[in-house]
Amino acid sequence: MAKAKTDGAADAEQGAAAGAETGVQPLDSTLGYEQARDELIEVVRSLEAGGTTLEESLALWERGEALAKVCRRWLDGARARLDAALAESSDEAETETERA
Repeated sequence: MAKAKTDGAADAEQGAAAGAETGVQPLDSTLGYEQARDELIEVVRSLEAGGTTLEESLALWERGEALAKVCRRWLDGARARLDAALAESSDEAETETERA
């Protein structure tokens, strides 16, 4: 007897089918910030222009959400690196002040 699909599996399958119909490609985990940002801009333009079916719009929206997450991860990583560099610089300045 075949096992029934869970709602999540069925939703994922429908999302993949909608993506295939609309030409929306799966998200590449190595996508750079600029590439993700530029593609997100295109997704927003497509959604704002209208003229797409509900399924196409949903697939574009999901792609946009995924691209926004990629951008957020890059920005969070950049913020962490900047904070670490500033903390290191501050620690070095304090050490030099204590030596003087």
